[in-house]
Amino acid sequence: MFPDIPVDNVRYDLLRTGSVELTSNKILERGFLDAPPPAYYTLFPRDTTPTATTTATAARGTEKKSAESLISRYHLENRVTTAEPISEEQIGGKAVWEDSAEKREASLRERKAQMILAARQCVSIDLTHAGSYSPYALNRRMQAQQEKTST
Repeated sequence: MFPDIPVDNVRYDLLRTGSVELTSNKILERGFLDAPPPAYYTLFPRDTTPTATTTATAARGTEKKSAESLISRYHLENRVTTAEPISEEQIGGKAVWEDSAEKREASLRERKAQMILAARQCVSIDLTHAGSYSPYALNRRMQAQQEKTST
């Protein structure tokens, strides 16, 4: 829960307080926990073998470094280059219960793709009009763009 706090510090504080809530509050309020005294390590020697949580944390750290964009994850590169404006009604689409699991999965994939492309479109609109970032201004710009495309 608190990866920057040493496990021994947490364990020592839990032994002292006997309360997870008090230890958590202390971490949140102070940002650190006191280190255990040297005598603590004679009773509770440090574990030299890597634990499953340490391995999982290390694996998560490498995943973040090789993070890919949503466009590449959902293979939308060709749809970005030929992006046509997406109206608000098309975003997400209306969910229709399909007969087979394959059709339902394909429908969900398409709705995800539409939402990703629509979000990219909103960001690009916002960046080209680098003025106000208020939701009202963004909504007005989207409505103006929809009016242009409908006429």
